[in-house]
Amino acid sequence: MAAANGSGGKGFEVPKVEVRFTKLFINGQFVDAVSGKTFETRDPRTGEVIANIAEGDKADVDLAVKAAREAFDNGPWPRMSGYERGRILYKFADLIDQHVEELAMLDTVDAGKLFLVGKVWDIPGAAHLLRYYAGAADKIHGETLKMAQRMHGYTLKEPVGVVGHIVPWNYPTTMFFFKVSPALAAGCTVVVKPAEQTPLSALFYAHLAREAGVPDGVLNVVPGFGPTAGAAVASHMDVDKLSFTGSTEVGRLVMKAAAESNLKPISLELGGKSPVVIFDDADLDMAVKLVNFATYTNKGEICVAGSRVYVQEGIYDAFVKKAAELAKKSVVGDPFNPRVNQGPQVDKDQYEKVLKYIDIGMREGATLVTGGKPCGDKGYYIEPTIFTDVKDDMSIVQDEIFGPVMALMKFKWASSLKLFFFSLTAETECLRQLNYYIAGLLKRSFRKQTTPGMA
Repeated sequence: MAAANGSGGKGFEVPKVEVRFTKLFINGQFVDAVSGKTFETRDPRTGEVIANIAEGDKADVDLAVKAAREAFDNGPWPRMSGYERGRILYKFADLIDQHVEELAMLDTVDAGKLFLVGKVWDIPGAAHLLRYYAGAADKIHGETLKMAQRMHGYTLKEPVGVVGHIVPWNYPTTMFFFKVSPALAAGCTVVVKPAEQTPLSALFYAHLAREAGVPDGVLNVVPGFGPTAGAAVASHMDVDKLSFTGSTEVGRLVMKAAAESNLKPISLELGGKSPVVIFDDADLDMAVKLVNFATYTNKGEICVAGSRVYVQEGIYDAFVKKAAELAKKSVVGDPFNPRVNQGPQVDKDQYEKVLKYIDIGMREGATLVTGGKPCGDKGYYIEPTIFTDVKDDMSIVQDEIFGPVMALMKFKWASSLKLFFFSLTAETECLRQLNYYIAGLLKRSFRKQTTPGMA
């Protein structure tokens, strides 16, 4: 396994990263926080400070919501035709394309994401997503209804108003546009609270939105902390709709705040602990590669990570051997190095959380097959980790770790048909294991034929 920080990686340079925007973006202007406070955002490759960011709190959220409300109630954005809004959003996407490298650099130094993946996938993908909704802006239709009486009935879809978006740190660009793109296309105005770990690209996108012609007050970005800025967005009486992506624990708090304020509708996308099932007849080499990708992509910091892996007993030993070999080949290091497969965890807190769960896994009786240790002499790097001899009630199976940790379990599977009667005992037990966790989020299976209940 390669050392962290790109040791031995010849032929690559770490580009000079310029942070151009560090203030709150409210009503079309970059401004200091009302309190004058700032907070540090750090480079997970080294732990060093990248920049000091204006720290928004309730007073700043109030100003942002006021600007968004004025822009919605009296501004041009919701009164434009969908075609006109679409033209501005297309220009916004074009500007993203013109700054792909700079934006990818910001997400790399702020979140530890692979620079090459950012350039090829995350940033261009955001522009594609924005164009999709730009094209949908003039295709928002209602329905005409046949009424029982002599009346004319129809539905009309209108923008909901001011929308609050609380964005996670693991995919700062992708999640920003998952939330903002449809809201803007519909004619809403928005207040975005990016994660305190990764505010840099969100502020840059605010700048590009202004350059594209998005009117003042339509898009506002308020970096800050969850208990202050995030809570203020969730509980604000003048926010008409709320979207949150993050942990289940915080999701409960956000939902409560939305309910106790103005009962605003809320969209939640919360934690997961997704299972993967590999049957005896699966292509073993392909299954190993796909499970490796499902578990370790984005250093395991992904809500749909396939970190609970159930392997049928006939291929279990071979799978463990091949999975460990592949994990050991993974290159962990500086995410600017194109040879690297896995960068650092997003910050010190997440790094320590993952290491804590690895220690808990060993103390609860799981067998550490490979990895499990910090990697490199600085930064927040952790080796790809595999556990075997894992039981359903262990913490590494029950809790969302959000790191490069795979838990491998063996299962039995009875024959599907015996004398025209289904033998469901083993099938039922396997399904019970898969559904043991309250929030699976995504389930995957690998085999050559579909089985009842597993399709």
